[in-house]
Amino acid sequence: MCTRLFGTCYLCFLLFTGAAAISFSANAQQDTSHHGNAQAVELYSPYTSISVTPGQTINYSISIINHSNSTKNVGLEADGIPRNWTHTLKSGGFDISRISVLPKKQENASLQLMVPLRVNRGYYHFTVRAGGYTTLPLTVIVSKQGTYKTDFSTAQANLEGASSTTFTFNAKLVNETADTALYALESQAPPGWMVAFKVNYSNQVASVNVAPNQTENITITVNAPDQVKAGTYQIPVFATTGSTTAGLNLSVVITGSYAMELSTPTGLLSSHITAGGEKDIALVVKNTGSAPLKNISLSSQTPADWSVAFSPAKIDEIEPGATSQVTAEVKASKEAIAGDYATTLTATTPETSSHTDFRISVRTSMLWGWIGVIIILLALLSVYYLFRKYGRR
Repeated sequence: MCTRLFGTCYLCFLLFTGAAAISFSANAQQDTSHHGNAQAVELYSPYTSISVTPGQTINYSISIINHSNSTKNVGLEADGIPRNWTHTLKSGGFDISRISVLPKKQENASLQLMVPLRVNRGYYHFTVRAGGYTTLPLTVIVSKQGTYKTDFSTAQANLEGASSTTFTFNAKLVNETADTALYALESQAPPGWMVAFKVNYSNQVASVNVAPNQTENITITVNAPDQVKAGTYQIPVFATTGSTTAGLNLSVVITGSYAMELSTPTGLLSSHITAGGEKDIALVVKNTGSAPLKNISLSSQTPADWSVAFSPAKIDEIEPGATSQVTAEVKASKEAIAGDYATTLTATTPETSSHTDFRISVRTSMLWGWIGVIIILLALLSVYYLFRKYGRR
């Protein structure tokens, strides 16, 4: 009986130890399998922490490496990306959520991440997960505070020149929104001022389309009225959409207007002269602008073999509203026949000029008139003499 009881106990012991061994072996296999999965697949990207600005797009290159001896079908997902950030996982030109990797091989995928324009400055952490195998931690550092606006700027907002100057400003229009925007370009210049807009130095436009986070070069030309007074003038310009407006305040400094008038003291623009003779013509140069005129030179266009000499030959300066007297000595050609001749007289400065046309009549010399009279008298006397001498026969 004792032998039978001992055999029964021994059998129970064997059954118990066998079950424990099987259980231990199964647990060990499960742990080994889990441990093998953790080491089987690796995710790799060379840049795991990137500093960007709002609106920038990041393209991560990610390698999925299979270290095991069997093909792995790996699920890929990005976890922890803010809701208003846009991202896509691609491989081979397709959007993917899973990728199959052969033993001891690797496959490549790309993660495109678009940082919104309206975003706070700071650190953003997220991960790329490879199923239950591994994770790849990534960090995006947004280097400045994001906005949702339009930026309209120029490196040089103030220019100086005469009233006849065309003032040219080079500006940049930046669309810092998430949508393509049609901007209306307009100005609030003082009455009489002309403002024109050109995009990328092309034709004049009134509006321009700008893609998200893109820049357009805007050329702004400003022309002042003819008789504008010297001073500083503000030229506000705007780029406007339905949701945003950006302004730029341009400044134009007018040094004065340049204008003058060349005439005679009486306003009479005609005279007369004899062939080969000389004639002094009195001229008046008047500064009709608002800025001083300097270094005024005088010139002429005359008929062939005529000449004009000015005294003085050059005027150093005339203040606004003032006049200067000039004498033009006109000398006619000796071969000039009777009739009217046109002579153009011009006063010129680096900024402006004025000219006037003179009509000069050439008269026959009085000497030839008296000679003609004498010849006629001599002819009459000769006829009279002949008549008296031979008339009685």
